[in-house]
Amino acid sequence: MAKSLSTQNVYTSKLALLQTEVAIKKTKDYFESSLAEALNLTRVSAPILLKSGKGLNDDLNGVERMVSFEALDIKNANIEIVQSLAKWKRMALARYGFDLEAGLYTDMNAIRRDEVLDHLHSIYVDQWDWEKIITKEQRNLQTLKNEVQKIYQVFKNTENYLYELYPVLEPVLPEKIHFITTQELETKYPNLSPKDREDSIAKEFGAVFIMQIGGELHSGEKHDGRSPDYDDWTLNGDIIFWYPLLEQSIEVSSMGIRVDEEALKKQLKISNTEDRMSLEYHQAILNRELPYTIGGGIGQSRICMFFLKKVHIGEVQVSVWNVEIIENCRKENIILL
Repeated sequence: MAKSLSTQNVYTSKLALLQTEVAIKKTKDYFESSLAEALNLTRVSAPILLKSGKGLNDDLNGVERMVSFEALDIKNANIEIVQSLAKWKRMALARYGFDLEAGLYTDMNAIRRDEVLDHLHSIYVDQWDWEKIITKEQRNLQTLKNEVQKIYQVFKNTENYLYELYPVLEPVLPEKIHFITTQELETKYPNLSPKDREDSIAKEFGAVFIMQIGGELHSGEKHDGRSPDYDDWTLNGDIIFWYPLLEQSIEVSSMGIRVDEEALKKQLKISNTEDRMSLEYHQAILNRELPYTIGGGIGQSRICMFFLKKVHIGEVQVSVWNVEIIENCRKENIILL
């Protein structure tokens, strides 16, 4: 685990095991329905498997290995387990014929084999993936901020809902979310690492949206990596909360306005991945066959962990852990599902 609780009082979950399972369901149901209403989204079914070679799977930071296999009865095709649905959703919006300023959301379940396991990271990823249609003229900072504020209000409402159900879960989120760019963050904390900058700004404001992730900063470094072919690096960001229980920041959502044809070409060139231009998904963007969109992912287990005051993500999801993590959790009275 990245942080030990051994110097604090012995950890005791605020909710018992069965009570936790009930609370997880209540949290997800309330948040999901509230998000759909706030953003004008319709739930659709989504794949856990994709055929490789079409450019639809998420490359994340571009270095993670996908889980893939050959199926007995599907010839001449490699099957991949999704890493996220960032690209698939945009294709789905066009296929389903959604209207302007309407969109979809879905349960995304993924396996990320190269995830470094700790109290916030699991091999198994569960999140709500959402995407909605905007105009080319709406591809701007104000549109991005407006959607972030809608989503933040859903977080606030969910926190208050759970407090009414379980008075031991006292609210901690501030009234408003703070906006800052990665460059402003580097300028403010030039001697800190990107993660330490996130901790510092989150502790100061409680909830922040850190914008413009993926490109190089003035220092020549990146705040964090982003695949070059879904988010526009100038119009994206992460929602970060300060988590007092662990005394650190926690990312609960990554989102952004998606690339148009110009941003796609620019970012593929910067990342030296112009060979992707010929893929089906990329051709559809370049030929303007797909709608302009905004979208993101919201971690289901992350928000359950945050709202239910848990110290390990394994308390709100079932996954596979190494021996060291299992033993540390046992010593610290952390009950893994």
